[in-house]
Amino acid sequence: MEHQNNLYLTAFLLPYILTIALNTLVIVVIYKERALHKPMYIFICNLSCNGIYGSTSLLPHIMTKLATKSYTISLVNCLIQIFCIHTWGIVELTTLAIMGYDRYIAICTPLQYHDKMSPRKVKILIAFSWIFPLCTFPLYLVLTIRLSFCSNIIHKTYCVNFDLVQLSCTSTFVNNIVGLLTLCVYMFPQLLVILFSYAQILNICIHASKECRKKALQTCIPHLLTIINYFVGACFEMIQARTRGTQTPFGVAVFLSVYVVILQPLFDPLLYGSSSLKLYIVQFFQKRKLSPLSKR
Repeated sequence: MEHQNNLYLTAFLLPYILTIALNTLVIVVIYKERALHKPMYIFICNLSCNGIYGSTSLLPHIMTKLATKSYTISLVNCLIQIFCIHTWGIVELTTLAIMGYDRYIAICTPLQYHDKMSPRKVKILIAFSWIFPLCTFPLYLVLTIRLSFCSNIIHKTYCVNFDLVQLSCTSTFVNNIVGLLTLCVYMFPQLLVILFSYAQILNICIHASKECRKKALQTCIPHLLTIINYFVGACFEMIQARTRGTQTPFGVAVFLSVYVVILQPLFDPLLYGSSSLKLYIVQFFQKRKLSPLSKR
């Protein structure tokens, strides 16, 4: 990308600054405002923490390479990057599934909401969303570490497991089989939870009043848009990885490969910040402005 080095550097820098700023703002507002110490907002806070983790796993590395015009990475750093980016994706999808279940409980069984979503259960769900991928993904990564590599060129701006495995000169049959199994474990249960939750919500909305349907839509639309954006980005990545031999324009290939990791962490705070959190963010800044005057 060195022919348009400054353009690409700016294209990566601006989203990264916005991602860090917006997600940090969401975390601070939810932490400071006691009215937001509710399950749904705690899950949004978890998404923001994960967004900072995912963006920082990728963008500083790409920007450093563009700034220094050094396009190499050690195998150890490549494996670390694979671990961070893949676990970010799993935490993101698991949190979205938990949020879908939370919406199902809130809309379909509101009288049982406080029992089913108690502070203790919320802590367990948050812990599970992180412990599950951070403890299990290294077991899969061990299969990649044991491989011998005949090539050292990855046709992508960052490391992912699929591309690294393709460089192996030893058999990757076990990696391919286990890879399909881990895809099922890391994606299908969460997808089933989301589909089940929204099927139940849709069933309730069909028989509910117009006002209840409107309220349910307002609650669910940001979450649905976030899920759609995640799966669109995931599809882009899979298509780009498996159509490397086609005559895809370079700029399009770069965009498809980084879409989900760059735009998902930026998309989350913009969606939730423009809907349910908007009023609290405005109040937060108003308090900051008024506090120096009140001291006088």
